[in-house]
Amino acid sequence: MTAAIKPARGSVRNASPFSYAARWEIQMRGTPGPLYRKVNTRTHGVHHGSGKKFRWERHAKKALDNPSLQASMHGGQRHGRDYTPLFRFLLSRIGQKWDGVFKEACARLDDVEPLSWMVATCEADRRAYFVASENSYFSGLFVDEDGILSAVDPGLDENSLKPTCACCTHSFNGKVFTHRFGM
Repeated sequence: MTAAIKPARGSVRNASPFSYAARWEIQMRGTPGPLYRKVNTRTHGVHHGSGKKFRWERHAKKALDNPSLQASMHGGQRHGRDYTPLFRFLLSRIGQKWDGVFKEACARLDDVEPLSWMVATCEADRRAYFVASENSYFSGLFVDEDGILSAVDPGLDENSLKPTCACCTHSFNGKVFTHRFGM
């Protein structure tokens, strides 16, 4: 009788979903991963809305006439989602048919709303860039008349924008701004 072979330390079986080994396994299997990352929200100094104020007015007498105040206290807030992989995915698909890109993105997302942050749904919503976080900027995209995903301002790059403060490292499409604050 042979002894059971234990997997080596750090092997694919023991890997966390975001480790190098797990990403390698996903590539080898051909199964694409999600287009978002879960971020640690329990870190010291990270504060989110807890809904404590809502708890006190949920069943108040004035709430009896308002059905929205009689709802569950489990809100629709989703803390700890980083959609940078989605934004990079969309940038890599510029020039392709939107229907195929949209279908693939929806299959790999938990919610469709982040797509509208970057891709304009109508001409009035078109912006040259949008701010994903306080110091991460990404190109604004739109779908042209032929159904092709396009950039609103293809000439815009990290050389065109200036940072808004001196304390942060600002980036545009993942590349650090070349200009410094105040220059």
